[in-house]
Amino acid sequence: MHTALFPRTGDRVSRLGFGAMGFAGWFGAQSEADHIRALHYALDRGINFIDTARAYGESEMILGRGLKQWRGPKPFVATKVEGLAGGPQWSTSVPVALSLPKGQVTASCEASLRALGTDAIDLLQLHAYWPGWGHEGDWMDELRALKAAGKVRAIGISVPDHRSDMALPLVMSGTIDAVQTVINIFDPQALENLVPCCQQHGVGVIARCILDEGGLTGFLTLDTEFDSGDFRKGYFDDTVPRAVYLAKVDALKQYVPQQASSLAALALKFALHHPGVTVGLSSMHEQRYAMMNIAAAAEPPLRPEIYKALMFKHRFIKAFMDVRNFADLDTIPEPDATTA
Repeated sequence: MHTALFPRTGDRVSRLGFGAMGFAGWFGAQSEADHIRALHYALDRGINFIDTARAYGESEMILGRGLKQWRGPKPFVATKVEGLAGGPQWSTSVPVALSLPKGQVTASCEASLRALGTDAIDLLQLHAYWPGWGHEGDWMDELRALKAAGKVRAIGISVPDHRSDMALPLVMSGTIDAVQTVINIFDPQALENLVPCCQQHGVGVIARCILDEGGLTGFLTLDTEFDSGDFRKGYFDDTVPRAVYLAKVDALKQYVPQQASSLAALALKFALHHPGVTVGLSSMHEQRYAMMNIAAAAEPPLRPEIYKALMFKHRFIKAFMDVRNFADLDTIPEPDATTA
């Protein structure tokens, strides 16, 4: 398993990270035992970076139980602060006082510590951050206090949608240790500005959606149906016409198997190609996903000319984090100088 240095903590972390959002059941129902089996399989094979969130249902609790049963080296665990503004905070800028009122960062962290069954979180991220929040405020004071108290080792933010450049001022302020953002073949924008900026400022980069919620694996067809609790129904059907998406995926098949063993391997290798990407997250809530991802990460890297072709010829940037998927218009607050 290839590793990278996590800036500012000195940890060596696996470049392929275990995404635990699937433990929430949002990709369909699996048992807790199956989740823990997948976790241990990945840990046994060298994956030592795990990402979860307070908002991911029972994910932190399942992860905590799984790690309690684990007898190997302690992995690097990242989680995220739960914002209180509901759907709008994912789809549009909201006042920080609505999402993170005073005390919320601390309360969320304490709840995460209990659920995970640990005394310290390696990386605590804001699950949503909007640039209008600046880089100072109660939320930052609380992050610093948690770090000073030893309850958190590193602090960061997650960019809520595809507009990765919104994190640039915060990165340049020197106040955070890591940024999580979308990076995949269809949306490589972060590789042009955010990732180089993070390299210059010693900030870790956590790439998410590297398989575009599974779309880049080729599993999707015109006839694929999703369970009612599976959020991908909105992702693939409400954002763009499914036939349009499938045509974009079909254009990638020219690279398989010459450049990668599968579409999924091609997407994973692309997301990890840039040395400024510290970790690339992939959902591994089922052991078969862990097996496929680990095998893909072991393949030879993409040739430079293939990486450039993927980077510039196959962009298909979508705004999934849209009001139609995450919030009713009535729930979006009006501009208010007292809460801005």
